[in-house]
Amino acid sequence: MSSAPLHAAEVHHSHRDVTGGWLRPAVFGVMDGLVSNASLIAGVVGGGAGVHTVTIAGLAGLVSGAFSMATGEYTSVRSQTEMTLAEIDVERREIARNPEAEERELAALYESRGLSPDLAREVARQLHRHDEVAWRVHAREELGVDPDDLPSPWKAAGSSFLAFALGALVPLLPFLFGVGSVAVAVALTAVALFATGALVARLTSRSPLFGGARQLALGAAAAAVTFGVGHLVGTVVS
Repeated sequence: MSSAPLHAAEVHHSHRDVTGGWLRPAVFGVMDGLVSNASLIAGVVGGGAGVHTVTIAGLAGLVSGAFSMATGEYTSVRSQTEMTLAEIDVERREIARNPEAEERELAALYESRGLSPDLAREVARQLHRHDEVAWRVHAREELGVDPDDLPSPWKAAGSSFLAFALGALVPLLPFLFGVGSVAVAVALTAVALFATGALVARLTSRSPLFGGARQLALGAAAAAVTFGVGHLVGTVVS
């Protein structure tokens, strides 16, 4: 009885990209934009400011927050990538300088994961036949990263900027269109918070109802506290 070659094996499922570097900053950006700008607007309204002042404050919060998120994400991801590349260079130099020791290290790692000693040594030997293969394998096994798929700082920064701006725009929309109603802004923000929380829960195979309610509760608490602080400060100052 013949068996099909390994390269002809069928793949019956696929996985989503969980290392692309865009989902976390995008989700964090939308949430942060919603909560921070809604809280900022609530604080300004609580202080007794008029529609014009609230609109200016909301726009300033949107722009400054979006740039802050983008630069923070860029710096964070760039620094992490540079550190990863530096550690990969260490592995490459060690493989070039002492290949036998690195091969034994890889064999020991595979043995600790359940392979027999002979098979672990043979796998490590085969992988170490080519340096370009060897250092990539060591990077994946020892550092837990794919050197051919490192997160992009520009992608993280761009997704953070756009996501924060989108989230921060929601509570500001009524004021931009001349509807100086806090109730409308609160309603829009509440719907957006619940929808975003439910979407994230859906993406991570959690309960959408729980995810939406949790995000709504957290956002409402932040806005309520900021409104209270703004009202207190506004009363004292006036």
